[in-house]
Amino acid sequence: MNSECFGLAERLVDRTYVQQALQAKQALTNQIRVLLEHRKWPEEGWDEATIELLLHELALMDSNNFPGNCGVGEREARVASGLVDRRHFRLGHGIGRSGDISAIQPKAAGSSLLNRLANIFALDVIKLAGVRAAAACVLVPMATGMGIVLCLLTLRHQRPQAKYVLWPRIDQKSCFKAIKTAGFEAVVIENRLEGDELRTDLAAVEAKLQELGADNVLCVYSTTSCFAPRVPDRLEELAELCKKYDVPHVINNAYGVQSSKCMHLIQQACRVGRVDAFIQSTDKNFMVPVGGSIIAGPDEKFIAEVSKMYPGRASASPSIDLFITLLSLGRSGYKKLLAERKEMFQYLSAELSRVAEEKGERLLKTPHNPISMAMSLTGSAAGHDGKDVTQLGAMLFTRCVSGTRVVAPGSDKDIAGHTFRNFGAHHDNYPCAYLTAAAAVGMTKTDVDAFIKRLGKVLGKSKSRSDEREGSFAGAAEPEEQGSVESTADTLDCSDER
Repeated sequence: MNSECFGLAERLVDRTYVQQALQAKQALTNQIRVLLEHRKWPEEGWDEATIELLLHELALMDSNNFPGNCGVGEREARVASGLVDRRHFRLGHGIGRSGDISAIQPKAAGSSLLNRLANIFALDVIKLAGVRAAAACVLVPMATGMGIVLCLLTLRHQRPQAKYVLWPRIDQKSCFKAIKTAGFEAVVIENRLEGDELRTDLAAVEAKLQELGADNVLCVYSTTSCFAPRVPDRLEELAELCKKYDVPHVINNAYGVQSSKCMHLIQQACRVGRVDAFIQSTDKNFMVPVGGSIIAGPDEKFIAEVSKMYPGRASASPSIDLFITLLSLGRSGYKKLLAERKEMFQYLSAELSRVAEEKGERLLKTPHNPISMAMSLTGSAAGHDGKDVTQLGAMLFTRCVSGTRVVAPGSDKDIAGHTFRNFGAHHDNYPCAYLTAAAAVGMTKTDVDAFIKRLGKVLGKSKSRSDEREGSFAGAAEPEEQGSVESTADTLDCSDER
């Protein structure tokens, strides 16, 4: 309703009441006007009613919602299910055009405006988190691995003769498969064991650059956020090497936005050397459904080229999800989440260290990893063979503990033709088995307390089983059903009574 409609309403309802309603409506309209005028992520979060009002207004700007619209093309945002239509707030056109995922759609002014605002918010949050050097970003409806593929394919056009990607090892399949999917040959750089930590072997990276020839290397593909005991790569030194040899540098920053340390590493790398792009997940950093990533970098032109590399239009769902979430939180709300995550990291570290000491284990010293931590599993707590160690993961999962990783020596994995020794450990010969846990954004004290309580019980139960087997007569065979989970009788139980 506009001012004229409110004026007409005064003929039906007392003028005082209508004017009061008009003032309330104008306050909401003014909030939207300020957003469009300043084009900045708001300091304070918006309430859901105001966000829904804005989404409704944006949807009315798309041609499929015009009164009397006649669509005669093959793609007219026709949606068969009303439930699906409402799920997407009647924004059915998606984002971008065939030549550029960031382009404006003539038929979808509202969807295009939402996409522009979502990208503005994304750049604001990256700068707020610590990378002031970021000049541009693009939000794409692909998770981190495919976002990295898009960057590698963009670099192919700049370096058509290059076929190698130098990659300091991180044992996550999607990271490695991104290289293969883009059609390049991965040169895996093994990590150096320094104390408990696994760190970048800079000498090996430079040696490979010299051996292969810089012109034949597409890029150095480094990592920030990762599972302990691996720690973020030495980004500053890698950036300096990339600048020295004129080789592009792509950074996998999957869940690093939530960490000021990871973002500081990227900022410093941009300052002292070369960074072409860094890619981060929307679900891991902003608590939205899986499906989106933000590709950012200090060079506006390169990010524009990445946008043009995406073929066709794209789903608007990740853009809508991030837009709503960041509007709901505001800058102050997200800063609060980041501060709470840091507190949970300290609390989880202290509690995991305590239970490790009680069970004769220790928390591995990984001070350069700001999100993940690892507890040794040497045998005193978890039993005395690999079966007992790996069984811990299944035992925790049946008690509704998700996200932990139990890594034991001896598990080789072939991925796209490359064999990784001791896959999961980020290293061929890590000296002990271990269990990981991460303090990610959104974790609560309740989560930590429940995890520690269940972990303590599982460690005790595993130790008891191992002792029973050691006390049995020599040559006795173990029941086959004990191989992968506690027993065939185990069922999912999320209580703390087991």
